[in-house]
Amino acid sequence: MPQQPTPLNWISIGLLGVIWGATFMVVAIALEGYGPLTVACARTTLGAGAMLALMVVLRRPLPAFTPQMRAYLLAIGLFNTAVPFALLSWGQQYVPSAFAGISMAALPLFVLPLAHLFSDEKLHLRSALGVVIGFCGAVVLIGPGVLRIGTGWEPLGQLACLAAALSYAVSSILTRRCPPIDPITMTALLLGIGAAALIPAMLIVEGIPGPAAPRPMLAIIFLGVVPTALAALLRVATIRSAGAVFMTLVNYQVPVWSMLFGVLVLQELLPLRFFAALALILLGLAISQWAGLKRLFAAARASGGDT
Repeated sequence: MPQQPTPLNWISIGLLGVIWGATFMVVAIALEGYGPLTVACARTTLGAGAMLALMVVLRRPLPAFTPQMRAYLLAIGLFNTAVPFALLSWGQQYVPSAFAGISMAALPLFVLPLAHLFSDEKLHLRSALGVVIGFCGAVVLIGPGVLRIGTGWEPLGQLACLAAALSYAVSSILTRRCPPIDPITMTALLLGIGAAALIPAMLIVEGIPGPAAPRPMLAIIFLGVVPTALAALLRVATIRSAGAVFMTLVNYQVPVWSMLFGVLVLQELLPLRFFAALALILLGLAISQWAGLKRLFAAARASGGDT
């Protein structure tokens, strides 16, 4: 049973926000020297290698590979790694990194209606209102560009980033329904499945990657080790210690950090609609998750009063 959040949990949640918020900037840097499938494949393969090694070192158990378990692992591996990593890398060729970060903030808003349809977590009035407001933010984020499909790559890049958020949402629902499995083992296996799907796709479409400048090469290594492997460990440890509701706090940080890194490091010029979209999406998140957030902060206050 999760305990009350500790100072270390708060540090972990802040660190995860920075790591995942910086990921979109690092992907943009990696794309300076490599194709989108190569970036997605390298990230997944390096992460899989790190997590499989950790699984062996920690002697984590393998699950019973029943037909049901194999089907869930295959589907989650594709929707949680291969598909969204490829969509984000491809989309970020044509949109600012901040756009990709803000679009990921819409992930819980996709999860809520999917959970209503495919699990026992029903969508209540307040949650539905939050989803509607959040999706209004997604519409503002895309702006009039979606009406220009067929006239350039930017509208398709925008839709690719939002499709990646939808893919993550589908994987979240599948993960909830998956039979029990050790979380570190699951992360390693999912990344391995993603790598197995992306390696042949990369070789067919982009070929064997050649040497690139140090900047994109370091970016690819960072992507595989830090936001893919290290962050997965932090996420598992935080959820097991403080609970899944506490973990949702990272959703409010990622888009903010992605915008800051995009502006300060990549010198991206962000239109005003990005800020309006961010405000609407975060408002929708707060409304839809209000009950859980209220309990979380009440527990935090009570814990602080006891010390």
